[in-house]
Amino acid sequence: MARVAFRLRVRPERIAEYEEAHRKVWPELLQLLKEVGISEYSIFRSGTDLFFYMHVDDFERAWSRIDASPVNRRWQAQMAPLFEPMPDPAPGERFPMMREVFYLE
Repeated sequence: MARVAFRLRVRPERIAEYEEAHRKVWPELLQLLKEVGISEYSIFRSGTDLFFYMHVDDFERAWSRIDASPVNRRWQAQMAPLFEPMPDPAPGERFPMMREVFYLE
């Protein structure tokens, strides 16, 4: 199981709205995440910076299935206005991915 991390940035004036949405994540979206093999999914926030961490066998395959889901499209449409633009991800990346440099099991 791979550990995957990436970052995004929420708009300062939308932090409360972002956090409220994540206290009430739709059950069908949570089920989708599990169905595609995502587990131990966490989002951390420091100021406007968001850090996403998850376990997943194949991130690209999982996210392709998520992208194709109508429930995810509705969620993304609701969430998109809450984010600030980020620098473009590296070629072939969906998000600004983070590279693991240390892990203690």
